[in-house]
Amino acid sequence: MKKFFTLITGRTKKQAHGLHKGIGSPDYIAATSYVEICPDDIASLGIIEGQKVKLLSEAGSVELAVHSADIPIGLLFIPMGPAANQLVGPETFGTGMPSFKGMQIKVSPL
Repeated sequence: MKKFFTLITGRTKKQAHGLHKGIGSPDYIAATSYVEICPDDIASLGIIEGQKVKLLSEAGSVELAVHSADIPIGLLFIPMGPAANQLVGPETFGTGMPSFKGMQIKVSPL
């Protein structure tokens, strides 16, 4: 089953700690390589926590493990980093910074 969601990205404490160890460090990679989805959406996708899903945007795709989170139905959260960057397009709309929030993402179980 494929379903569309709205992606938001942001900074996390674990991501910040990993960043201080380097963007290639295992801590940073682990802190930025998952997607948070609410339990109701996890159930509607027919998946379980920890399972990998494919996320597809107009700019690209990435496969990430699912973490259950207390977020609204229909939203996804990915910590800012290499995984999230694969879904973000280059368009800046004159701001010099691409949009890291509000993108439509198709989610498919693997």
